Amino acid sequence: MTSPKTPTPEPAVLVLEDGTRHVGRAYGALGTTLGEVVFATAMSGYQETITDPSYAGQIVLQTAPHIGNTGMNDEDPESRRVWVAGYVVRDPSRVVSNWRATSSLDDVLDRDGIVGISGIDTRAVTRRIRSAGSMRGGIFSGPDAALDADEQLRRVTAAPEMAGQNLSAQVSVADAELTPATAERIGNLAVLDLGVKRSTLDNLAARGFDVHVLPQNATIEDIRALDPVAVFYSNGPGDPAASDGHVALLRAVLDERLPFFGICFGNQLLGRALGLGTYKLPFGHRGINQPVLDKATGRVEITAHNHGFAVEAPLEGDFESPNGYGRVEVSHIGLNDNVVEGLRALDIPAFSVQYHPEAAAGPHDANYLFDRFRDLVVASVAASGASSTVENNA
Repeated sequence: MTSPKTPTPEPAVLVLEDGTRHVGRAYGALGTTLGEVVFATAMSGYQETITDPSYAGQIVLQTAPHIGNTGMNDEDPESRRVWVAGYVVRDPSRVVSNWRATSSLDDVLDRDGIVGISGIDTRAVTRRIRSAGSMRGGIFSGPDAALDADEQLRRVTAAPEMAGQNLSAQVSVADAELTPATAERIGNLAVLDLGVKRSTLDNLAARGFDVHVLPQNATIEDIRALDPVAVFYSNGPGDPAASDGHVALLRAVLDERLPFFGICFGNQLLGRALGLGTYKLPFGHRGINQPVLDKATGRVEITAHNHGFAVEAPLEGDFESPNGYGRVEVSHIGLNDNVVEGLRALDIPAFSVQYHPEAAAGPHDANYLFDRFRDLVVASVAASGASSTVENNA
């Protein structure tokens, strides 16, 4: 008896802006997609990767060769949808094997209209990006794979570069949302949603915050209306140099001496608010195996990253904020390339890190940062209460 044959996958091609072409098989939806081609070094957690809003506008290549074996489930998504612009894998799993799985990876990509490609030499693409830097690319599958090569390249080079793009409005919530505290309540926390992940909100709620997620176009009046004990800026996609409005809002927060914590994109925006510059990394940090030094403790953490931009700041000693917020120091340093991975203001209650302390999926070495934030806020609330008592007794 002859077994039923699996349909032959449609053809697909990955085209980089330098003209490099990789022919493979369609994976996910059919059609054309354009974006910045980047690689992620995580060996697991692909569901969390593709649902991370920070990947909006990017075609993500997984360096791990075998992807999709545990399928997709309803518990691990980091947001309401898949955000990657495209997806590149070498060897997609032919079967799903996990008791929590509700669908396969390729079915979800197809459902959400994500064009992907499989069966190409992902190591060769990764090495090309490491040598030449992240670049624009396009995946053309199905009938679009047969488009003239010059026309495919023309479409790729006509696509916008990541530098200069403000993508926050694409990923942010439209209306405010609340995640109630799941531990002894401290107070209201205003979270500016620039592409926040579900596990970040859960970690903040577990520290006693009523987490109010605000749209990216929120004003200082919106924040004040919450009577918050602190403000948090999330991760997100795009170029921090194109987010002047978010920087202006953060400066208003710092002027009011509200405690502040920012991660990833929030770290870059704190840098800008303090008066520092930002720049685009050659190929960025994306994965869950990045070593970072915490200068305060001398401890090396293995951390989860997803960023293509970084802050310019002196790595040693403290320095004066060019915008008048007192002394600042670089608190964390990336050990692969000495990139600024954290900032701490010494004269106002504000700090940030460039990576993801929630680390879903990933190592939990940096989860203590949520405790550090809670302790900062508790101390600030106590100081405010003592100050009010003094004023009332005067």
